[in-house]
Amino acid sequence: MILLTNGTILNFNPARVDKNSDIAIEGSKIIAIGKQLSSKYPNAEVVDLQEKIVMPGLVCAHNHFYSSLARGMMAIRERSEEFVEKLDNLWGKLDRALEDKLLYCSGMIGALEAIKSGTTAVIDHNSSPNFIKGSLSVLKEAFEENGLRGILCYEITNRNGKSGTKDGLQESLDFANSIKDNELIEAAIGGHATFTLSDDSLKYISDVIKKTGRGIHIHVGEDKYDADHSEEKYSKSILERLDSFNLLNDKSILAHGVWLNEKDLKILNKRKSFLVHNPRSNMNNNVGYLKSITEVKNLAIGTDGIGADMFEETRFAYFKSKEENRNLNPSDFVNYLWNGNTILERYFNQKFGKIEKGYTADLIISDYNSPTPLTKENAAAHFLFGFSSQNVESVLINGRFVYCDRAFPVIISKIYNKSKKSAKKLWEKMDEL
Repeated sequence: MILLTNGTILNFNPARVDKNSDIAIEGSKIIAIGKQLSSKYPNAEVVDLQEKIVMPGLVCAHNHFYSSLARGMMAIRERSEEFVEKLDNLWGKLDRALEDKLLYCSGMIGALEAIKSGTTAVIDHNSSPNFIKGSLSVLKEAFEENGLRGILCYEITNRNGKSGTKDGLQESLDFANSIKDNELIEAAIGGHATFTLSDDSLKYISDVIKKTGRGIHIHVGEDKYDADHSEEKYSKSILERLDSFNLLNDKSILAHGVWLNEKDLKILNKRKSFLVHNPRSNMNNNVGYLKSITEVKNLAIGTDGIGADMFEETRFAYFKSKEENRNLNPSDFVNYLWNGNTILERYFNQKFGKIEKGYTADLIISDYNSPTPLTKENAAAHFLFGFSSQNVESVLINGRFVYCDRAFPVIISKIYNKSKKSAKKLWEKMDEL
């Protein structure tokens, strides 16, 4: 048992600040909240927080850990103005260059940097067409070694021929069936995007979803091309097409949605599916702004592979909304971020996102020292204008310290030295494609 004492508990949904409070954790769950709990739990391992802030861990609702080694990439690549060209000339080459050791290294770096930034759960979307079978198990190993919570999937697509589609379906089915009573790892069923999936492929994905009881994790309407392709080739909007194959339910995770139309939004909300907003990626790829942000009932926030710093991503989401003249408050964006916990609850069948009795102990300890009062009324503004991943001192996931006093339980210098060599190898392989 762990007893966190003398902390400032900060909840966001709803907002609440409780000073000089203790948190008792047994196994993976919070079993008590109160003051001066030491006498009640005399045998607990006591950690004095010295009035530091403790808050629920953050959730990245859409990521691509396979791109962790792309930072500062020096591979030769053609200049691409159009989004679809960029997919082929850059990310398509990176995908195809990945093999087991490179993917494992990418997963390790992604997991370490997520935890360090206060992200306790990542919903990941993998693509490695020359290493499909067993790829999710490799990523699972990287997540578990670092104690990171995750929902993993492999992106099924027709871009790599019939065998690639078949292998992607099989990997998705096998991995989902292999996850039983795992407290850290769950499975979704991945798809790249509707413009790279035939009707037959969507039917096969639907079959896998029915067999496994999971939801689809797919890019939708990231670029205008996706919406135009669906209407021109199939005479249906993107979500009309997905819905016609019974692919949308309350476990569906749909990334981007910039170019969804009104029909799509009605379907999205009717099916209680989640749309994940990725503001920095949208800006980086120049695909547009999610103008329908206020019309989406279930909106979460992701990074689309640009790290997993959710303080930074949520801040960008807020500032971009101001530039787009959206009348939204800091609390709106903190709530969007916190919605990622609802996705976790739907997959893990546990309680997430609050520091209360019975909730899973995924927690951040922050040394944020505010120069102004921190109250429930202004907590969201502090989150956007004050808090930073640089304040993250310690992280607990599933009731266990995975990052303590700004240190990991492993020698990360060895991992980073290896990642530099792996990145160079990856870039060289990309040049050969």
